[in-house]
Amino acid sequence: MAEICPVCGLPKELCVCGEIAREQQRIRIRVERRKWSKEMTIIEGIEPTDAPLSRIAQKLKAYCACGGTAKNNVIMLQGDQREKAKEFLVKELGYPEENIEVQ
Repeated sequence: MAEICPVCGLPKELCVCGEIAREQQRIRIRVERRKWSKEMTIIEGIEPTDAPLSRIAQKLKAYCACGGTAKNNVIMLQGDQREKAKEFLVKELGYPEENIEVQ
């Protein structure tokens, strides 16, 4: 007997809850200046539906070859990583490009 998704009521094989949630998210990527004129890329608006935010941050840090952290539903990466982060979110995680705002 197939398991049923508690959100949409469809069998787990046909469940599209994750895709719908991903298409509705608005992600904002911006750069902030921190102490001693250091730049920090801030990524906001990612809901941890498929994987915890710390796991997404870990993959982003490896992809961008930089340091960073995930705190308070925000991912922070060291340096100006706006374009690399957007590329990763679109290609690797499947977020729609039009839902990602780069400032």
